[in-house]
Amino acid sequence: MTQAVQLYRSHVLFLSQSFFIKDNRAELLLHAHKYDFDILFFDDVSRFVEAVAGDSGDNLYVIDLDALHNMQADMPDGRRTLMLGELLQRLPADHSYVYLQSARQGSRFLLQQRLVDSHCLAYAEKPIANDVFVDKLFNLFVQKKRGDLVRMVVLGEAGLDEDWLLQRRVEVLRHADAYTLHLRVKELQPDLVLVTDTEYRRTDAIVRVLQKNIEADPVREIALLQCRPDLALSRRALADGFDAVLAAGEPGLLEAQLLSRANKIRINKDLIGKDRATGLLNKVGLQKKAQDLIRRAAHEGCSLALGVIDIDKFKTINDSWGHYFGDIVIKRLSLTLAPQMGESDLLSRFGGEEFVMVFWDCDLEQGRRRLDALRQAFCAIPFEVAPGDLRHFSFSGGVACYPAYRSENELFLRADAMLYVAKQSGRNRICAEETGRQCALAR
Repeated sequence: MTQAVQLYRSHVLFLSQSFFIKDNRAELLLHAHKYDFDILFFDDVSRFVEAVAGDSGDNLYVIDLDALHNMQADMPDGRRTLMLGELLQRLPADHSYVYLQSARQGSRFLLQQRLVDSHCLAYAEKPIANDVFVDKLFNLFVQKKRGDLVRMVVLGEAGLDEDWLLQRRVEVLRHADAYTLHLRVKELQPDLVLVTDTEYRRTDAIVRVLQKNIEADPVREIALLQCRPDLALSRRALADGFDAVLAAGEPGLLEAQLLSRANKIRINKDLIGKDRATGLLNKVGLQKKAQDLIRRAAHEGCSLALGVIDIDKFKTINDSWGHYFGDIVIKRLSLTLAPQMGESDLLSRFGGEEFVMVFWDCDLEQGRRRLDALRQAFCAIPFEVAPGDLRHFSFSGGVACYPAYRSENELFLRADAMLYVAKQSGRNRICAEETGRQCALAR
Protein backbone atom coordinates (compact mmCIF):
# COMPACT_ATOMS: atom_id res chain seq x y z
CA MET A 1 0.00 0.00 0.00
CA THR A 2 1.34 3.42 -0.93
CA GLN A 3 1.82 5.50 2.23
CA ALA A 4 2.02 9.28 2.17
CA VAL A 5 2.34 9.31 5.97
CA GLN A 6 3.48 6.86 8.61
CA LEU A 7 0.52 4.55 9.06
CA TYR A 8 0.99 3.69 12.73
CA ARG A 9 1.69 6.49 15.17
CA SER A 10 3.26 4.35 17.92
CA HIS A 11 5.68 1.43 17.96
CA VAL A 12 6.70 -1.41 20.23
CA LEU A 13 10.36 -2.43 20.01
CA PHE A 14 10.29 -6.11 20.97
CA LEU A 15 13.38 -8.16 21.84
CA SER A 16 12.52 -11.86 21.67
CA GLN A 17 13.78 -15.22 20.49
CA SER A 18 13.89 -15.81 16.77
CA PHE A 19 11.57 -18.83 16.89
CA PHE A 20 8.97 -16.77 18.77
CA ILE A 21 9.15 -14.01 16.18
CA LYS A 22 8.90 -16.49 13.32
CA ASP A 23 5.91 -18.39 14.73
CA ASN A 24 3.99 -15.54 16.37
CA ARG A 25 4.73 -12.42 14.35
CA ALA A 26 1.71 -12.36 12.02
CA GLU A 27 -0.92 -12.73 14.73
CA LEU A 28 0.73 -10.19 17.04
CA LEU A 29 0.90 -7.64 14.23
CA LEU A 30 -2.73 -8.25 13.31
CA HIS A 31 -3.86 -7.39 16.85
CA ALA A 32 -1.42 -4.47 17.24
CA HIS A 33 -2.45 -2.78 14.00
CA LYS A 34 -6.07 -2.69 15.13
CA TYR A 35 -4.90 -0.63 18.11
CA ASP A 36 -2.97 1.70 15.79
CA PHE A 37 0.55 0.67 16.77
CA ASP A 38 3.20 -1.43 15.06
CA ILE A 39 5.70 -3.94 16.48
CA LEU A 40 9.35 -3.94 15.44
CA PHE A 41 10.99 -7.30 16.23
CA PHE A 42 14.61 -7.84 17.30
CA ASP A 43 16.43 -11.10 18.00
CA ASP A 44 19.80 -9.51 18.76
CA VAL A 45 20.56 -7.48 21.91
CA SER A 46 23.03 -5.11 20.24
CA ARG A 47 20.59 -4.05 17.53
CA PHE A 48 17.80 -3.70 20.09
CA VAL A 49 19.93 -1.51 22.38
CA GLU A 50 20.99 0.64 19.43
CA ALA A 51 17.37 1.09 18.31
CA VAL A 52 16.21 2.03 21.82
CA ALA A 53 19.06 4.49 22.27
CA GLY A 54 18.12 6.25 19.04
CA ASP A 55 14.38 6.36 19.81
CA SER A 56 12.46 9.40 21.02
CA GLY A 57 11.16 7.66 24.13
CA ASP A 58 7.49 7.82 23.15
CA ASN A 59 7.31 4.14 22.24
CA LEU A 60 7.29 0.94 24.32
CA TYR A 61 10.30 -1.33 24.76
CA VAL A 62 9.48 -4.97 25.49
CA ILE A 63 12.02 -7.64 26.48
CA ASP A 64 11.23 -11.35 26.58
CA LEU A 65 13.66 -12.60 29.24
CA ASP A 66 13.93 -15.92 27.41
CA ALA A 67 15.85 -13.90 24.84
CA LEU A 68 18.85 -14.04 27.18
CA HIS A 69 19.51 -17.57 25.91
CA ASN A 70 20.96 -18.79 22.60
CA MET A 71 20.98 -15.51 20.69
CA GLN A 72 24.12 -13.66 21.74
CA ALA A 73 26.28 -13.61 18.63
CA ASP A 74 28.26 -10.68 20.04
CA MET A 75 29.32 -12.26 23.36
CA PRO A 76 33.11 -11.71 23.65
CA ASP A 77 33.89 -14.85 25.64
CA GLY A 78 32.02 -17.36 23.52
CA ARG A 79 29.12 -17.75 25.94
CA ARG A 80 25.67 -18.15 24.41
CA THR A 81 23.75 -16.91 27.45
CA LEU A 82 23.64 -13.32 28.64
CA MET A 83 23.20 -12.75 32.36
CA LEU A 84 20.30 -10.53 33.45
CA GLY A 85 22.68 -8.11 35.15
CA GLU A 86 24.66 -7.74 31.90
CA LEU A 87 21.48 -7.02 29.98
CA LEU A 88 20.32 -4.40 32.48
CA GLN A 89 23.71 -2.67 32.29
CA ARG A 90 23.53 -2.48 28.49
CA LEU A 91 20.02 -1.05 28.30
CA PRO A 92 19.82 2.77 27.92
CA ALA A 93 19.02 4.11 31.39
CA ASP A 94 16.81 6.96 30.17
CA HIS A 95 14.02 4.59 29.06
CA SER A 96 11.66 2.21 30.88
CA TYR A 97 11.05 -1.38 29.84
CA VAL A 98 8.29 -3.98 29.80
CA TYR A 99 9.55 -7.42 30.77
CA LEU A 100 7.92 -10.65 29.60
CA GLN A 101 8.84 -13.69 31.65
CA SER A 102 7.83 -17.28 32.31
CA ALA A 103 5.68 -18.28 35.27
CA ARG A 104 8.76 -19.94 36.81
CA GLN A 105 10.70 -16.68 36.59
CA GLY A 106 7.72 -14.75 37.93
CA SER A 107 7.65 -16.84 41.09
CA ARG A 108 11.07 -15.52 42.15
CA PHE A 109 10.58 -12.41 44.28
CA LEU A 110 14.22 -11.32 44.10
CA LEU A 111 14.04 -11.38 40.31
CA GLN A 112 10.88 -9.27 40.38
CA GLN A 113 12.57 -6.86 42.79
CA ARG A 114 15.57 -6.50 40.51
CA LEU A 115 13.36 -5.81 37.49
CA VAL A 116 11.18 -3.18 39.16
CA ASP A 117 14.29 -1.46 40.50
CA SER A 118 15.83 -1.33 37.00
CA HIS A 119 13.76 1.05 34.87
CA CYS A 120 10.78 -1.32 34.77
CA LEU A 121 7.55 0.12 33.36
CA ALA A 122 5.67 -3.18 33.83
CA TYR A 123 6.11 -6.93 33.67
CA ALA A 124 3.88 -9.79 32.51
CA GLU A 125 4.01 -13.56 32.70
CA LYS A 126 3.87 -16.08 29.87
CA PRO A 127 1.93 -17.84 28.59
CA ILE A 128 -0.25 -14.88 27.63
CA ALA A 129 -2.70 -14.79 24.72
CA ASN A 130 -1.71 -12.49 21.86
CA ASP A 131 -4.87 -10.39 22.05
CA VAL A 132 -4.53 -10.01 25.84
CA PHE A 133 -0.85 -9.08 25.52
CA VAL A 134 -1.56 -6.44 22.89
CA ASP A 135 -4.45 -5.06 24.94
CA LYS A 136 -2.10 -4.66 27.94
CA LEU A 137 0.43 -2.86 25.76
CA PHE A 138 -2.29 -0.49 24.54
CA ASN A 139 -3.15 0.32 28.15
CA LEU A 140 0.51 1.15 28.80
CA PHE A 141 0.49 3.53 25.82
CA VAL A 142 -2.51 5.25 27.42
CA GLN A 143 -0.74 5.53 30.78
CA LYS A 144 2.37 7.08 29.22
CA LYS A 145 0.38 10.01 27.77
CA ARG A 146 -1.31 11.43 30.87
CA GLY A 147 -1.54 14.97 29.51
CA ASP A 148 -5.15 16.13 29.89
CA LEU A 149 -5.96 18.82 32.43
CA VAL A 150 -7.72 17.41 35.51
CA ARG A 151 -10.12 19.86 37.16
CA MET A 152 -10.71 19.64 40.90
CA VAL A 153 -13.35 21.51 42.90
CA VAL A 154 -12.46 21.97 46.59
CA LEU A 155 -15.06 22.64 49.31
CA GLY A 156 -13.45 23.95 52.49
CA GLU A 157 -9.95 25.02 53.52
CA ALA A 158 -7.46 22.46 52.24
CA GLY A 159 -4.19 24.41 52.23
CA LEU A 160 -3.04 23.09 48.85
CA ASP A 161 -0.02 24.12 46.81
CA GLU A 162 -2.13 25.09 43.80
CA ASP A 163 0.82 26.22 41.66
CA TRP A 164 2.57 22.85 42.12
CA LEU A 165 -0.59 21.00 41.10
CA LEU A 166 -1.23 23.26 38.10
CA GLN A 167 2.30 22.62 36.83
CA ARG A 168 1.29 18.95 36.79
CA ARG A 169 -1.96 19.66 34.94
CA VAL A 170 -4.29 19.60 37.96
CA GLU A 171 -6.40 22.77 38.21
CA VAL A 172 -7.84 23.69 41.64
CA LEU A 173 -11.21 25.51 41.70
CA ARG A 174 -12.45 26.62 45.12
CA HIS A 175 -16.06 26.72 46.25
CA ALA A 176 -17.35 28.07 49.56
CA ASP A 177 -20.98 26.93 49.95
CA ALA A 178 -21.95 23.29 50.51
CA TYR A 179 -25.56 23.95 49.53
CA THR A 180 -24.60 25.16 46.04
CA LEU A 181 -21.76 22.71 45.45
CA HIS A 182 -23.97 20.45 43.31
CA LEU A 183 -24.74 23.40 41.02
CA ARG A 184 -21.04 24.26 40.70
CA VAL A 185 -20.23 20.65 39.87
CA LYS A 186 -23.00 20.55 37.27
CA GLU A 187 -21.65 23.74 35.70
CA LEU A 188 -17.92 22.86 35.68
CA GLN A 189 -18.11 19.05 35.33
CA PRO A 190 -14.86 18.53 37.29
CA ASP A 191 -12.96 15.27 37.37
CA LEU A 192 -12.37 15.34 41.13
CA VAL A 193 -14.24 16.87 44.08
CA LEU A 194 -12.44 17.29 47.41
CA VAL A 195 -14.55 17.94 50.54
CA THR A 196 -12.97 18.68 53.91
CA ASP A 197 -14.12 16.79 57.01
CA THR A 198 -15.35 20.08 58.53
CA GLU A 199 -17.76 20.64 55.63
CA TYR A 200 -18.86 17.01 55.68
CA ARG A 201 -19.68 17.19 59.39
CA ARG A 202 -21.80 20.28 58.72
CA THR A 203 -23.65 18.84 55.71
CA ASP A 204 -23.33 15.08 55.46
CA ALA A 205 -25.71 14.87 52.48
CA ILE A 206 -23.13 16.54 50.18
CA VAL A 207 -21.77 13.39 48.60
CA ARG A 208 -25.18 11.70 48.29
CA VAL A 209 -26.53 14.68 46.35
CA LEU A 210 -23.53 14.58 44.00
CA GLN A 211 -23.48 10.80 43.50
CA LYS A 212 -27.19 10.26 42.86
CA ASN A 213 -27.40 12.73 39.98
CA ILE A 214 -28.19 10.60 36.94
CA GLU A 215 -25.93 12.86 34.86
CA ALA A 216 -22.92 12.32 37.16
CA ASP A 217 -19.67 11.56 35.34
CA PRO A 218 -18.85 7.87 36.03
CA VAL A 219 -15.12 8.68 36.11
CA ARG A 220 -15.44 11.54 38.61
CA GLU A 221 -14.03 10.87 42.07
CA ILE A 222 -15.30 12.47 45.29
CA ALA A 223 -12.76 12.39 48.11
CA LEU A 224 -12.95 13.34 51.77
CA LEU A 225 -10.00 15.28 53.19
CA GLN A 226 -9.57 14.21 56.81
CA CYS A 227 -7.66 16.89 58.68
CA ARG A 228 -7.67 14.95 61.96
CA PRO A 229 -8.03 11.18 62.46
CA ASP A 230 -11.59 9.92 62.99
CA LEU A 231 -12.17 6.27 62.13
CA ALA A 232 -15.96 6.45 62.60
CA LEU A 233 -16.19 9.45 60.26
CA SER A 234 -14.11 7.65 57.64
CA ARG A 235 -16.42 4.63 57.73
CA ARG A 236 -19.51 6.82 57.50
CA ALA A 237 -18.04 8.78 54.59
CA LEU A 238 -17.32 5.62 52.58
CA ALA A 239 -20.82 4.29 53.35
CA ASP A 240 -22.30 7.60 52.15
CA GLY A 241 -20.56 7.30 48.78
CA PHE A 242 -17.14 8.96 48.98
CA ASP A 243 -14.66 7.22 46.68
CA ALA A 244 -11.67 7.80 48.95
CA VAL A 245 -10.58 9.24 52.27
CA LEU A 246 -7.33 11.23 52.11
CA ALA A 247 -5.33 12.23 55.15
CA ALA A 248 -3.75 15.64 55.57
CA GLY A 249 -0.16 15.20 56.67
CA GLU A 250 3.30 16.51 55.95
CA PRO A 251 3.65 19.34 53.40
CA GLY A 252 3.41 17.94 49.91
CA LEU A 253 1.88 14.61 50.95
CA LEU A 254 -1.71 15.61 50.11
CA GLU A 255 -0.64 17.06 46.76
CA ALA A 256 1.17 13.80 45.94
CA GLN A 257 -1.97 11.80 46.79
CA LEU A 258 -4.12 14.07 44.62
CA LEU A 259 -1.68 13.84 41.72
CA SER A 260 -1.76 10.04 41.96
CA ARG A 261 -5.56 10.06 41.81
CA ALA A 262 -5.48 12.55 38.92
CA ASN A 263 -3.22 10.21 36.94
CA LYS A 264 -5.64 7.32 37.55
CA ILE A 265 -8.53 9.52 36.42
CA ARG A 266 -6.66 10.39 33.21
CA ILE A 267 -6.11 6.71 32.46
CA ASN A 268 -9.75 5.83 33.12
CA LYS A 269 -10.96 8.75 31.00
CA ASP A 270 -8.77 7.61 28.13
CA LEU A 271 -9.91 3.98 28.40
CA ILE A 272 -13.57 5.01 28.58
CA GLY A 273 -13.47 8.00 26.24
CA LYS A 274 -11.02 6.95 23.50
CA ASP A 275 -11.48 4.76 20.44
CA ARG A 276 -8.88 2.01 20.67
CA ALA A 277 -8.33 1.59 16.94
CA THR A 278 -7.46 5.25 16.26
CA GLY A 279 -6.74 6.81 19.65
CA LEU A 280 -9.35 9.52 18.93
CA LEU A 281 -12.22 10.43 21.20
CA ASN A 282 -15.14 8.03 21.04
CA LYS A 283 -18.82 8.93 21.41
CA VAL A 284 -18.61 9.09 25.22
CA GLY A 285 -15.41 11.14 25.22
CA LEU A 286 -16.70 13.58 22.62
CA GLN A 287 -19.97 14.24 24.42
CA LYS A 288 -18.36 15.53 27.62
CA LYS A 289 -15.65 17.56 25.88
CA ALA A 290 -18.16 19.07 23.43
CA GLN A 291 -20.38 20.14 26.32
CA ASP A 292 -17.36 21.73 28.01
CA LEU A 293 -16.47 23.55 24.78
CA ILE A 294 -20.02 24.86 24.36
CA ARG A 295 -19.93 26.24 27.92
CA ARG A 296 -16.63 27.93 27.14
CA ALA A 297 -18.00 29.34 23.87
CA ALA A 298 -21.01 30.78 25.72
CA HIS A 299 -18.72 32.38 28.31
CA GLU A 300 -16.32 33.86 25.73
CA GLY A 301 -18.92 34.72 23.08
CA CYS A 302 -17.37 32.48 20.38
CA SER A 303 -18.97 30.43 17.66
CA LEU A 304 -18.40 26.72 17.07
CA ALA A 305 -18.80 24.58 13.97
CA LEU A 306 -19.60 20.88 14.37
CA GLY A 307 -18.99 18.59 11.40
CA VAL A 308 -20.12 15.01 10.82
CA ILE A 309 -18.45 12.97 8.07
CA ASP A 310 -18.93 9.46 6.76
CA ILE A 311 -16.70 7.49 4.36
CA ASP A 312 -18.54 6.99 1.08
CA LYS A 313 -19.52 3.43 0.11
CA PHE A 314 -17.61 1.97 3.04
CA LYS A 315 -19.54 -1.32 2.89
CA THR A 316 -18.34 -1.75 -0.69
CA ILE A 317 -14.75 -1.17 0.49
CA ASN A 318 -15.11 -3.90 3.13
CA ASP A 319 -16.87 -6.29 0.76
CA SER A 320 -14.33 -5.77 -2.03
CA TRP A 321 -11.03 -5.84 -0.12
CA GLY A 322 -11.88 -7.11 3.37
CA HIS A 323 -12.49 -5.62 6.80
CA TYR A 324 -8.78 -5.42 7.54
CA PHE A 325 -8.33 -3.12 4.55
CA GLY A 326 -11.37 -1.14 5.74
CA ASP A 327 -9.61 -0.65 9.09
CA ILE A 328 -6.60 0.72 7.21
CA VAL A 329 -8.80 3.24 5.39
CA ILE A 330 -10.27 4.39 8.71
CA LYS A 331 -6.80 4.81 10.26
CA ARG A 332 -5.52 6.74 7.24
CA LEU A 333 -8.54 9.05 7.47
CA SER A 334 -7.85 9.65 11.17
CA LEU A 335 -4.23 10.48 10.34
CA THR A 336 -5.41 12.93 7.68
CA LEU A 337 -7.81 14.69 10.04
CA ALA A 338 -5.79 14.82 13.28
CA PRO A 339 -2.90 17.10 12.15
CA GLN A 340 -5.41 19.72 10.96
CA MET A 341 -7.13 20.10 14.34
CA GLY A 342 -6.36 23.20 16.39
CA GLU A 343 -5.45 23.08 20.08
CA SER A 344 -9.06 23.78 21.11
CA ASP A 345 -10.69 21.65 18.39
CA LEU A 346 -12.16 18.20 19.00
CA LEU A 347 -11.95 15.10 16.83
CA SER A 348 -13.86 11.87 17.41
CA ARG A 349 -14.36 8.53 15.74
CA PHE A 350 -18.07 8.48 16.50
CA GLY A 351 -18.59 4.90 15.37
CA GLY A 352 -17.68 2.71 12.41
CA GLU A 353 -16.70 4.93 9.49
CA GLU A 354 -18.30 8.08 10.98
CA PHE A 355 -16.21 10.91 12.45
CA VAL A 356 -17.24 14.10 14.27
CA MET A 357 -15.16 17.23 14.75
CA VAL A 358 -15.79 20.52 16.54
CA PHE A 359 -13.95 23.63 15.33
CA TRP A 360 -13.35 26.33 17.95
CA ASP A 361 -14.08 30.00 17.10
CA CYS A 362 -15.42 29.03 13.69
CA ASP A 363 -18.65 30.06 11.95
CA LEU A 364 -20.77 27.95 9.59
CA GLU A 365 -19.04 28.93 6.35
CA GLN A 366 -15.57 28.64 7.85
CA GLY A 367 -16.48 25.21 9.17
CA ARG A 368 -17.73 24.12 5.77
CA ARG A 369 -14.50 25.28 4.12
CA ARG A 370 -12.28 23.59 6.68
CA LEU A 371 -14.19 20.34 6.31
CA ASP A 372 -14.02 20.55 2.53
CA ALA A 373 -10.25 21.06 2.64
CA LEU A 374 -10.02 17.85 4.68
CA ARG A 375 -12.24 16.08 2.16
CA GLN A 376 -9.91 17.07 -0.68
CA ALA A 377 -6.84 15.96 1.28
CA PHE A 378 -8.35 12.52 1.92
CA CYS A 379 -9.44 12.15 -1.70
CA ALA A 380 -5.82 12.72 -2.78
CA ILE A 381 -4.48 9.71 -0.86
CA PRO A 382 -3.74 6.69 -3.11
CA PHE A 383 -4.58 3.24 -1.71
CA GLU A 384 -2.97 0.22 -3.33
CA VAL A 385 -5.72 -2.43 -3.19
CA ALA A 386 -3.63 -4.87 -5.25
CA PRO A 387 -0.16 -4.69 -6.81
CA GLY A 388 -0.29 -1.80 -9.28
CA ASP A 389 -4.00 -1.10 -8.58
CA LEU A 390 -4.38 2.32 -6.92
CA ARG A 391 -7.77 3.59 -5.74
CA HIS A 392 -8.98 6.83 -4.17
CA PHE A 393 -11.81 7.09 -1.65
CA SER A 394 -13.94 9.97 -0.41
CA PHE A 395 -16.21 11.08 2.39
CA SER A 396 -19.33 13.21 2.67
CA GLY A 397 -20.07 15.63 5.48
CA GLY A 398 -22.53 18.02 7.10
CA VAL A 399 -21.91 21.11 9.25
CA ALA A 400 -23.92 22.95 11.92
CA CYS A 401 -23.01 25.98 13.99
CA TYR A 402 -23.28 27.25 17.57
CA PRO A 403 -25.04 29.46 18.68
CA ALA A 404 -27.68 28.75 16.03
CA TYR A 405 -27.94 25.33 17.67
CA ARG A 406 -27.11 25.51 21.35
CA SER A 407 -26.58 21.99 22.66
CA GLU A 408 -24.20 19.24 21.64
CA ASN A 409 -27.17 17.03 20.69
CA GLU A 410 -28.85 19.75 18.58
CA LEU A 411 -25.58 20.47 16.77
CA PHE A 412 -25.03 16.81 16.01
CA LEU A 413 -28.58 16.22 14.76
CA ARG A 414 -28.41 19.26 12.46
CA ALA A 415 -24.98 18.33 11.08
CA ASP A 416 -26.11 14.71 10.62
CA ALA A 417 -29.11 15.96 8.64
CA MET A 418 -26.70 17.91 6.42
CA LEU A 419 -24.62 14.74 5.99
CA TYR A 420 -27.77 13.01 4.72
CA VAL A 421 -28.28 15.84 2.20
CA ALA A 422 -24.67 15.42 1.03
CA LYS A 423 -25.16 11.68 0.54
CA GLN A 424 -28.43 12.18 -1.32
CA SER A 425 -26.83 14.86 -3.50
CA GLY A 426 -24.24 12.49 -4.90
CA ARG A 427 -21.67 12.00 -2.09
CA ASN A 428 -18.12 13.37 -1.92
CA ARG A 429 -19.25 16.81 -0.77
CA ILE A 430 -19.90 18.94 2.32
CA CYS A 431 -23.31 20.48 3.02
CA ALA A 432 -24.14 23.23 5.48
CA GLU A 433 -27.77 24.06 4.65
CA GLU A 434 -30.82 21.83 4.43
CA THR A 435 -31.54 22.94 0.90
CA GLY A 436 -28.15 21.63 -0.15
CA ARG A 437 -27.40 24.90 -1.94
CA GLN A 438 -24.21 25.47 0.07
CA CYS A 439 -22.52 22.18 -0.69
CA ALA A 440 -18.87 21.85 -1.58
CA LEU A 441 -18.99 19.54 -4.58
CA ALA A 442 -16.44 16.91 -5.56
CA ARG A 443 -13.54 18.28 -7.53
